[in-house]
Amino acid sequence: MGLWGRLRGRTPGRGTLDRGSGRADVAHLEQFVATRRGVEGYVEPRTAVTETTIVLVAADGEWTRRRIDGPETARRLSRELGIPVYDAQVTGYPQRMRDWRK
Repeated sequence: MGLWGRLRGRTPGRGTLDRGSGRADVAHLEQFVATRRGVEGYVEPRTAVTETTIVLVAADGEWTRRRIDGPETARRLSRELGIPVYDAQVTGYPQRMRDWRK
């Protein structure tokens, strides 16, 4: 789809060209937490290009990023999953995330 098609299909009031989060995004995050140990969440703010995202980082440094419906949703999800969550702009990312290799 071209730029104009994406613009026409945008939800009113949204400030980005990115799609919002969906159930598949949340299911992926839940599965990541369920299958890894020591997971922490890092909320990334909405930008002009992307919606709010959350990066989950496991104890070994493996990580994943998905869209989320805002910082409040990220915090609520982290409480439900029993993981700590941080503001990525304030704390930055853990070194283990940068060191992780498949």
